[in-house]
Amino acid sequence: MAKCSECDSDISIPKDALEGELVTCPDCGASFEIVKSSGGFELKPAQSVGEDWGQ
Repeated sequence: MAKCSECDSDISIPKDALEGELVTCPDCGASFEIVKSSGGFELKPAQSVGEDWGQ
């Protein structure tokens, strides 16, 4: 389990999770990337890819 940094809700990390996978908060919909830490896994905010309009 991890806490959502946006709404403080619990987010479950699957047992078969791999580094780099994305999980979504069930309450607010924020996306997080799973990263390895010394104690297992933790979540960091996912990078959102914006549209490049050639500007």
